Amino acid sequence: MKVIKLGGSLLEQPDEMRALFASLSDIENNTVIVHGGGALAQQWLSNAGLKSEKHEGLRVSPQEHMPYIVGALAGCANKQLMSWAIAAGLRPIGLTLHEAGISCRRQSATLGQVGTCELFESGLITNLLKSGYLPLISSIGFGKQGEWFNVNADDAAVAVAANLDADLLFLTDVDGVLDSEGQLIEQLDSRSIDELTKSGVIRDGMLVKVRGALNAAKRLRRCVRIGSWNLMNQTHSGTQISE
Repeated sequence: MKVIKLGGSLLEQPDEMRALFASLSDIENNTVIVHGGGALAQQWLSNAGLKSEKHEGLRVSPQEHMPYIVGALAGCANKQLMSWAIAAGLRPIGLTLHEAGISCRRQSATLGQVGTCELFESGLITNLLKSGYLPLISSIGFGKQGEWFNVNADDAAVAVAANLDADLLFLTDVDGVLDSEGQLIEQLDSRSIDELTKSGVIRDGMLVKVRGALNAAKRLRRCVRIGSWNLMNQTHSGTQISE
């Protein structure tokens, strides 16, 4: 089983998304997709005249912002992905973390309704896959009292992968991590990541992706991959990140 975390930039690239779902239609249905949609949420909040702030990379999510965040992520972004999947002949089903068997709690009072995943149950995913569905899980979660939570999409993907004991792929718009000569680096671990970061080879947006993948590998205690949609069906494609 494989969990794919869609990078936010890909959600704004319709051609890439159509190609991704077309490739999924050619393989055995054992794939789960987890997504966020920060840019869309930002747009909805701005259109509503609400000021959105970030704290240590996380979007502060006060209660009054949540209808817009939920609408953007679990609504518009999720249903756009469903649209592309249906056009590719797949059977998508849009879900939140709750249906995936994951319960959430508030991460901190400072962040408002930003959630962290804490309780794991069996959920519906395995049965949905057996029935031929493609689960599309937004990074919206629920607490034990039914309260809404905005969960970081990387953290949501790790939680889903852990709950399903699945491999995790961070899908992005590049083939993987490249060296100083533009060649794909097939494997990285904590030590090599530190060295390449200090030398400036891994930097900016890719540094964020690599650190997220490394944290995921540590939490899952298994390798995590970073790659593009056209490499995802190749077992050893992209860059493999380990502890």
